Amino acid sequence: MKILLMKRFSILTSILLAFVAIPLQAGEAVVSSKEVAPIPPPLYGLGFYGAIDMGANVYQDRGGTKTFTNEFGDTLVVDPKNDVGFFGGIKAGYVFGTGVFRPTIEGDFFYNGFRGGANTTLTIDGVVVRNAGGTTFINTGAFMGNFIARFAFGRFQPYVGAGVGIYFAESAGIDVTGPRGTFNGGGGQSHSDLAWQIIAGADYYFTPKFSTFVEYKFLDYTSTQIETNESRNLGQQLVGAGLRFHF
Repeated sequence: MKILLMKRFSILTSILLAFVAIPLQAGEAVVSSKEVAPIPPPLYGLGFYGAIDMGANVYQDRGGTKTFTNEFGDTLVVDPKNDVGFFGGIKAGYVFGTGVFRPTIEGDFFYNGFRGGANTTLTIDGVVVRNAGGTTFINTGAFMGNFIARFAFGRFQPYVGAGVGIYFAESAGIDVTGPRGTFNGGGGQSHSDLAWQIIAGADYYFTPKFSTFVEYKFLDYTSTQIETNESRNLGQQLVGAGLRFHF
């Protein structure tokens, strides 16, 4: 009996020593850890957007001063006016891609109003007999489709582009000022035709979906006068700012 107990004790001892030896032979336990991937930076100005903008029509190229002379040497000098106007409107578009270069298509719809008219001086036999000025206010609406190249540098995104479309213009009549005061010539005309523009601007994004932007436009209203076989363009310089919202 005693011998049997000693054998059992010896077997248990051998088993315990084996369990102790296994981890010692395997060495220290290795603790695994997962590396946490860094959070990617936010992408600004993606997908569909709407915008509002407004600004000044700072110059209209209505042509230079013209002098007309008859057979008696009398002259009529016409000096067109180029007063500052106002524009304001809305935009809707879509930005393609997520890289640095992002093609964009855009609808651009805006009101564009400015003063027209001219100052005139009539000289007969070397004597100024009439010095008058005419002023009219021109209201227009432009409906443009723009193709834009945007360059995304994080929050700052400059862009350039061009657009084509149509416009509708209406003159509110003319006020003529002369030596005896001012009178209204009444009337008014309207016209629709093709328009095109060149655009340059830049956005600054406060959040991935909201920015403010400044923009310059060279806007050209074409006008074909069929009865005189002449084509006349009105070039304009527009400078404005706005807010853009992505969906």
